[in-house]
Amino acid sequence: MVTVKPFCGLRPPREIAERVSCLPYDVMNAEEAAVMAQGKPESFLHVTRAEIDCKAGTDPHSEEVYAQSVANFRKMQDEGWLVRDEKPCYYVYAQTMNGRTQYGIVAGASCEDYMRGTIKKHELTRPDKEEDRMVLTRHLRANTGPVFFAYKAVAEIDAIVNETIKGEPEYDFVAEDGFGHQLWVISDAAKVAEIERLFATKVESMYVADGHHRTAAAARIGAEMAKSNKNHNGTEEYNYFMAVIFPDNQLQIIDYNRVVKDLNGLTDEEFMGKMEAAMDVEKMGREIYKPQRLHEMSMYFRGNWYKLTARTGSYDETPIGVLDVTILSNAVLDKILGIEDLRRSTRIDFVGGIRGLGELQRRVDSGEMEVAFALYPVSMKQLIDIADSGSIMPPKTTWFEPKLRSGLVVKTY
Repeated sequence: MVTVKPFCGLRPPREIAERVSCLPYDVMNAEEAAVMAQGKPESFLHVTRAEIDCKAGTDPHSEEVYAQSVANFRKMQDEGWLVRDEKPCYYVYAQTMNGRTQYGIVAGASCEDYMRGTIKKHELTRPDKEEDRMVLTRHLRANTGPVFFAYKAVAEIDAIVNETIKGEPEYDFVAEDGFGHQLWVISDAAKVAEIERLFATKVESMYVADGHHRTAAAARIGAEMAKSNKNHNGTEEYNYFMAVIFPDNQLQIIDYNRVVKDLNGLTDEEFMGKMEAAMDVEKMGREIYKPQRLHEMSMYFRGNWYKLTARTGSYDETPIGVLDVTILSNAVLDKILGIEDLRRSTRIDFVGGIRGLGELQRRVDSGEMEVAFALYPVSMKQLIDIADSGSIMPPKTTWFEPKLRSGLVVKTY
């Protein structure tokens, strides 16, 4: 079972919530962040991407940028752009995309749960990326952005959320990307206690959906602070990090596709011959073809789209083996195109399905890439099965949208 805790969040006043909130730090570069924050001194980007307030070209990992982030964070509190709730709360955060809304609970997740595997992951993390998030957390003593968790839906928790959202939301706006965001505050002591009890008795595990590096960094920070505190007793704020926790039946994973720079020295005829030997190939024409079911993929090559179907018996019937990303990697990217390490190869790139399959076609038609592959999305059941088995998905397998906004709630240590 898992432990969650309420906390006294730092939040913007209702009238400026939209201006304060921003996309996560890792979905943009410094130039894009500067444009997004232009004319918005309240934007939380001044904390998460503080290099926009430093001299152009300043290393975003320099001490100067971290110091600027601390100064900006302090200013946001001094100016009243972030105000602390008076008592520990949970929050319900709703996101709406294409007419579909998902409701998550903002809570403090336990570092200990992550360390002992009750919070489960499905991706590998890189120590250098973890360290970057840890340095900023050390400076700010705060979680600047929530991580995205899932859990197997519990009717009693759903009931509390459904009752909460009948009231007027604290925030309600459509962001610049067209996605809707709402937030409700749960401060009633009885409801707060009931949420904690339900997670402790009804939720066996939580699953990292998006934010593996931030989760690992937060857990390491908690352990680091506990070790340095001679009076540590386990109740300190650093033992918990901010997460938005969604029931699995509300979440939808978007496809994550691949584009490849060359044919590994093969002629067009040789490449197509090997493709036809590896799986069933059907030419679909010049109109974009989107995969319709599991074990069906599509390929864009030389101005045409092709339907690719994996043959029964050609892949392992294991949680990892049945993934289309695994089938494509083993049968095509490795054996035909010679791409053995997806994490390190410079010959392949990955395109989130939110950009549409037209982006794959554009990158091939431009001459930048030779061939593109579109995949049917992984399901939440597959993600949970893999995490439960202790396995790790291939890189760039899942894409979740909308992204959680930063700055709507901040948890401090």
